[in-house]
Amino acid sequence: MDLVTALARARTAERPGPDTPAGPAVPDWPGPARAIPPAGPGLLDLDRLLRLSLAAADPRGRLRPAPSAGGLHPVDARLAVGAGCSLPPGTYGYDPLRHRVHRLGPAPQAAPSGVTVELTVTARRTASHYGHRAWPLLLLDTGHTAAALALAARALATAPAVVRLDGAGEHPLAAVHVPPPAPGPHPPDPDAPAPAELLARRSAPPPLPGTPAREDLHAVLTTAREAGAGRLRWCVAVGGPRPELVEAAPDGTLRRLAGGEARPTLAAWAAGQGWIADAGAVLLGYGCPSDAGPPRIRGDHLHAGHAVGCALLTAARRGLAARPVGSWQRADLGAALGGPPARNWIVHGLALGAGRPEKRTT
Repeated sequence: MDLVTALARARTAERPGPDTPAGPAVPDWPGPARAIPPAGPGLLDLDRLLRLSLAAADPRGRLRPAPSAGGLHPVDARLAVGAGCSLPPGTYGYDPLRHRVHRLGPAPQAAPSGVTVELTVTARRTASHYGHRAWPLLLLDTGHTAAALALAARALATAPAVVRLDGAGEHPLAAVHVPPPAPGPHPPDPDAPAPAELLARRSAPPPLPGTPAREDLHAVLTTAREAGAGRLRWCVAVGGPRPELVEAAPDGTLRRLAGGEARPTLAAWAAGQGWIADAGAVLLGYGCPSDAGPPRIRGDHLHAGHAVGCALLTAARRGLAARPVGSWQRADLGAALGGPPARNWIVHGLALGAGRPEKRTT
């Protein structure tokens, strides 16, 4: 698959063809399905880690802690389990619909303690609806899944997860290593998500009215920028009486990139999703020039999905309604801002609404 050609075509105005069969929702892992045993003292609780990050909450498999374009969930997980886990060391395929694992073989040689979750995709699931626009969405979905795993690790108070999103290869596209809990007492992480927060995360249905407060927008921007590891630039298109494009300033304020109303243009660029024109604000990650090679394309999109996945939690904590926007056509934001063409394309977005102020938390 020529990823450069696939991305260039996905960015055009060409419409996908009719839907095709999506195929099985999970891989046909060999061998019997096994329940994940409870964790003993000092062991990484794989049951809770996977329930907080990958497991489906409904029989159809659409409702999961990580969002996915069209609810199609193309990301598959293979577990390399080392010492210190509630499962014996080995390699396992994970079934998120049944919350079961299939033992595939021994653990890799010199496998570190804890678990390494390797993420791949079954492209057919997403291509069944989005056709030629599937590949950017597949990469964004993988980044969202990596974010869900890393956030679940924080909720379980493990040592920090190591997230690999370098885009160097396709098999796997990404990997997340979660170590076992550190021995002895350790100070609580005040910013760690509660398990209930992760299970409650859902993309808000349109409309998303109401312009969020500027301090809330700054918090969401900061989260995306930090989680994105500098791969992209981040800004917000703000509605309200003074519509503008803003970015986060180091002093905790928002600085203007451009004045004027951008949301109708964003709605046209986002596959004609008209509701975006009425959203309170839209977070945008942009970069990935047209001459980028496959590793850059993979890395930029994986990091964008990871960043928006983390920003979703920040938005929820501040009482904002939020919905990821992954499909973008002719969205050359850099050129629209007066820069050279084909250098700074919109890669991912997050539509935001003010939500219900009485639910806002600090």
